[in-house]
Amino acid sequence: MCAVKGIVMNASVLLAVNDDENGIPSLAPAADYLLRKLRYSNIYIGISYGPDLSAPKVRLLQENARLYSYNCFVFRPSAIDNFVSAVSLEWGDNIGSYMHVISSYKDEEISQLISSGWLITVLRSPGKASAVEYNPGTDENPSKIFINKLEELPLTICHLNKKAMGKEVETVGYLMKPSREEDFAKRGAFPLNPTPNGLIFVALNYELPISWQLQQLDGVLHKATDDIITVEMSSSSDFENKVTYTEGMQELQRCIGCHPECRVIDPFSNIYPVLDRLKIQQILGGLENLNSKSCSKIRGPHFLKVVDFREPKLEKKLADAKLSLPNIVKPQVACGVSDAHSMAIVFKADSYKDLNIPLPAIVQEYVDHSSTMFKFYVVGKKIFFAIKKSTPNADTLIKLAKEKELKPLLFDSLKSLPVDKDNQQQSQNKDNKQIDHELVTDAANWLRRVLDLTIFGFDVVIQESTGDHVIVDVNYLPSFKEVPDEVAIPTFWEAIKEKLTGKQSVEAAMLL
Repeated sequence: MCAVKGIVMNASVLLAVNDDENGIPSLAPAADYLLRKLRYSNIYIGISYGPDLSAPKVRLLQENARLYSYNCFVFRPSAIDNFVSAVSLEWGDNIGSYMHVISSYKDEEISQLISSGWLITVLRSPGKASAVEYNPGTDENPSKIFINKLEELPLTICHLNKKAMGKEVETVGYLMKPSREEDFAKRGAFPLNPTPNGLIFVALNYELPISWQLQQLDGVLHKATDDIITVEMSSSSDFENKVTYTEGMQELQRCIGCHPECRVIDPFSNIYPVLDRLKIQQILGGLENLNSKSCSKIRGPHFLKVVDFREPKLEKKLADAKLSLPNIVKPQVACGVSDAHSMAIVFKADSYKDLNIPLPAIVQEYVDHSSTMFKFYVVGKKIFFAIKKSTPNADTLIKLAKEKELKPLLFDSLKSLPVDKDNQQQSQNKDNKQIDHELVTDAANWLRRVLDLTIFGFDVVIQESTGDHVIVDVNYLPSFKEVPDEVAIPTFWEAIKEKLTGKQSVEAAMLL
């Protein structure tokens, strides 16, 4: 059996059965989903339609083909040779099979396609649903495949490609918000064809039974924080019970426990520390043990948890925590909710009483760092870094704040930062020479062991007065988009493969 190298979807599965109230044709509900999912699959994609299809419907299909850079082919059952030749002319005759996805067929019309090595996938009519079926032939070499929903097609292709390539290929289901998925996918991270180290990627879909999908996968890569609804902070140390996920993510977590053969790349319990800025600060306290053999020092920032900005002894507590003004104030919840990135730089102690930052909050030491931040990415055993613009030193901030009577500077760290543009290039060149790469590498390896995460990032600033390397943030599954794709993506695949071929899923063992 050959792997699927190209898919042609017929108009009958892509177009809605009925036009809208104005007589304008539209795509079927799942068609737009499928067209988007297959865009960066590393598989040839085409759309077919008959010569008698109405001009408005042809235009709709051609518009979508242009949008996603797909090919269009005219399909005449009476001229199969022409169709096969047109596809071969566009895509070539390399090793592999082409698939035609249709909603109905006559054996005599498709027998020539099958004899040419094509696979026929038939979308069943509503009301005729059953398990995905391979027929006739065998599961190893089907000629016709029957599916119930268009959403099943990517996983069906994944299954066929794994069968074709053998046991050395492993399949990974991934789940994250659409914008993040597209960022990874357009860099080539999620191909449906096997990667050089034997991985096939397919998106998990909440519209399909999760348990059925997990049965066909070897591993799951998730960004569970994208599916958080609420995080309730309290005095309890059991952070896991404070997080409320979407129904789909809750179902995934339940089903993982019933499928120990499907490994979670990073168990859900391992990401809880990066959701909690207090927990991360406490973990960073362990960096002290790394400072004995280096001239530089690496540490977390001084900090204080605050549950009430109006408490009478707040100023004394800040002093006891070695926090001098200005301070940076962040919500304790680090990600997953809308206001997790709402922050403030506070210049006066009496500004705290009216501060509009979600509580509980973490007050952090503001480190003068020449407007330069080093973003480090840990991807498996590899470590990368990039230099980014950052907030200016305190004296510059104070000058800016004086124009507004030193009121707190409020900002969203995902959208905008108060950046000192004038001194950026000079400070980058200076700090790039000063950074202690060996020390930060030791810290990265230490964090990998402590957090037990496969892919994570952390931000380092270098304190001007002391040269201290201060880790001010830690996050899970960053995009590492500053790393060139030709380096980042193979490293990403390598990290996932090592996780899959290593120890058995801790997540499944814990939930059983």
